[in-house]
Amino acid sequence: MNLISILLVDDHELVRCGIARLIADQPDMKVIGEVSSGEEALQFIFHSLPAIIIMDAGMPGMGGIETTRVILDQFPSARVIAMSSVASGVIPAQMLRVGAQAFITKRSGVGEMLKAIRLVHSGQRYVTPQVATQMGLDPFNQRGDSIFDKLSRREIQISQMLTDGKKVSQIADLLKLNPKTVYSYRYRIFEKLGIRSDVELTILAVKYGLTDNRGELEQLSALQSKLSEVV
Repeated sequence: MNLISILLVDDHELVRCGIARLIADQPDMKVIGEVSSGEEALQFIFHSLPAIIIMDAGMPGMGGIETTRVILDQFPSARVIAMSSVASGVIPAQMLRVGAQAFITKRSGVGEMLKAIRLVHSGQRYVTPQVATQMGLDPFNQRGDSIFDKLSRREIQISQMLTDGKKVSQIADLLKLNPKTVYSYRYRIFEKLGIRSDVELTILAVKYGLTDNRGELEQLSALQSKLSEVV
């Protein structure tokens, strides 16, 4: 029997190891590679294209959305299962729009993940019920009305990194851009979204599902109110 070959792409080693251990128990699957970034995933795929790529949506550097787009542009037959802790909003919508064949959350059960792998390998698509409910009955054709739809893919990528607390210099290093270029992107993001600060960006990111840092939302909102009072 030909085993379903799987590449795991996630910047958290513990997540990769956990999934690999679970897949190792399956008689019809095998993990052929584990990488921690989109850049490493591309290097791996150029040498060996797996049957299934399990892709974390929220990684530093290239990120899951852009990595998926590049992979499917260069390898149209590739099959990507997107994975995220975010179940609604920008991230699942963007991952499906760039061509991921499935979307599961990191809260999904083991059985659901294995089901997604087998369905995608057989040529079908799958979206975890929680995401499908959030996005409507046909998530693969979902267009959405998120304010982040105004942004380009690169602007969304930089927005995610800013809301994760990364500084402009760090973003520039990760994306191999000039810091001035990152500042220009940041200015355009603020202009398109009608905001003036990283605090406001983070509040919007939480509201529209660009990040899962919901525990910080109340603190950020309170801080924003205080800043408004000062101004």
